[in-house]
Amino acid sequence: MKTYKSKFGYEIIVFLTLLFGSIIGFMLYKNEPLKAIVSVGGIFSLVYGLCLYLNFSTEYTISNNHILKVKCGFFYNKSFDINKIKSIAKSNNLISSPAPSLDRIKLTYRNFDLIVISPKDKIRFARELTKLNPEIENKLTE
Repeated sequence: MKTYKSKFGYEIIVFLTLLFGSIIGFMLYKNEPLKAIVSVGGIFSLVYGLCLYLNFSTEYTISNNHILKVKCGFFYNKSFDINKIKSIAKSNNLISSPAPSLDRIKLTYRNFDLIVISPKDKIRFARELTKLNPEIENKLTE
C-alpha cells in the first residue's frame, strides 16, 4: 500500500489572499465600520482555514488489492477499482475535484467517467498504477 499526498495548491491560497486582502483594504479605505471589517476577516479566516485543511488532508492511496482510495478532508472519500482505469493524462480542468492544486491529472475510469486529482509525484503515481494495471494508457510518460 502506497499513499501519495496531494500537491499543495498555492495558486488558490494566493488568489484568496489577494481577493480578501483587496476587499479588506477597500473597506479600510472607505472607513467601513470595524464590525464589518472584523466580520469579513472572520469569513476570510474560515475559508482560508478550510482551504489549508483540504490541502493538507488530501491523499491518494494505492492498495495491493488494486483499489485507489481518494480522500479529500471530510468532503470526499471514494474508492476506485484500478482495473477499470483506462488512461492517465495531464489536465487543465478546473472542475471541482479532490485536487487542491491546479497542477492536475485526469484518470479516465470505465468508459466516460473522470477522476481529476493532483498527486505531488505524478510520474511515480502513474507508474505505480500502470504496474498494477498494464492496460492503462499512460499519457504522462509517453
